[in-house]
This record gives sequence, structure tokens and C-alpha cells, in this order.
Amino acid sequence: MSQEIIRTEAITKYFHQPVEVKVLDNIGFTMQRGEFVSIMGKSGCGKSTLLYILSTMDTDYEGELFLDGKLITGQKSEELAVLRNQKIGFVFQFHYLLAEFTVLENVMLPAKKLGVKSLQEIEYDAMEKLRLLGIDDQAKKLSSRISGGQKQRVAIARALINNPAIIMGDEPTGNLDSRNSDIVFGIFQELCKENELSFLVVTHDDDFARRTDRIIHMEDGRIV
Repeated sequence: MSQEIIRTEAITKYFHQPVEVKVLDNIGFTMQRGEFVSIMGKSGCGKSTLLYILSTMDTDYEGELFLDGKLITGQKSEELAVLRNQKIGFVFQFHYLLAEFTVLENVMLPAKKLGVKSLQEIEYDAMEKLRLLGIDDQAKKLSSRISGGQKQRVAIARALINNPAIIMGDEPTGNLDSRNSDIVFGIFQELCKENELSFLVVTHDDDFARRTDRIIHMEDGRIV
């Protein structure tokens, strides 16, 4: 098992429409297993673009991306989809829960898609993740019937269901008040320490970023 969870070498990205613009310029950095890293910078500096490349959802770039010690640049889209489901959990600013599903059903979805465990095992694991996040008592409720802070915790439980190596977040506390933001940060920090889980989070929240292990500052498509 590699101690390096992410390594990038000379990642460069262009947008071609309506005119050619370089949005990422020669990005190179390494992130270790169990590290909690935040990415900061002004709007339009390339933070979210970089996150989409690191998450393997954008493959139109120059340079090389290594995940968990393996080169994944150039892999086919089907291989990347499996890799994403196995290795990466996602937490966004908006929780993207399915309103007509229960909390438990929402958490189970990525594991059902991966198709490695039985339905019984998936349900057990999902309840364990909800218990870890202190919301197992909400499991049978429709996701539309719980509070905003609870919804974000459900989204974290869903991100954890396949036991990924890294969680990637795009403004995961952006819609939360300070109390719920602190709760989410505490959950991330505990998972880092207890499970050697890595976190890479794009944020505008100075207070959140200051408490992470390391801040990557970006400006005009470069790491500064």
C-alpha cells in the first residue's frame, strides 16, 4: 500500500471555447495517506477544475496523475468509473441526496452500484456509517425530512460507504452554519486520525482551512 495517496506531475489544462485559455499551469504536488489538505484561492483560480481532474472525472489534461501509487492518466472511462467508486468518496456543497429515498437508502447507493457486497452487508455497513456520524436514529426517515446539517452528515456517510482511500470535498461546509461546519470539520479530523483516511477539500472558509494539516494556495492556475 502506497503512502502517497495523490501525486501530480506537470498537470496542465486548457479550455478551448470560446477562445483557448490555460486554466491550470504545471501543477505538481504530493499528498500522503492520512493527510488533511485544503485548497484555497480566489474564484476562477482553478481550484474546482483541479479537483475534477484529481477525482478522475475530467481526463482532458496534460501531465500525469497517480492515485494510491498507480498511474491513472490514460485509463479508459469504464476503469476510471470503477476506480472512483472504490477509492474516492465525494462530499459537495450541496448534498445531492435523493428526496424520495430514506437516509439509509441514500447511503447504500454507491455500494449497491459497486456490487461487491450482499444487500444485507451493505445495509449493515450503511447503518455503521450513520452510527459513526451520530445520525443512525434518522435512518428510516426520508432524506427530505431532516435538517441541513443532518443532510450533510448523510452525504459524508454515503461518501464513506465503500471505504475509500480519500474523500474529496468541494466547499463541503459552504451551506452550513458555524456550528454544523464545526461538526463536519470534527468528523473529518477524527476520520483522518482514526482511519488514516485522506481528505482533500476545496474551501473559501479561512477558519476551516487553518485547522487542516496543510493549505495549498492557488492563483491564476498555479500553486503559489
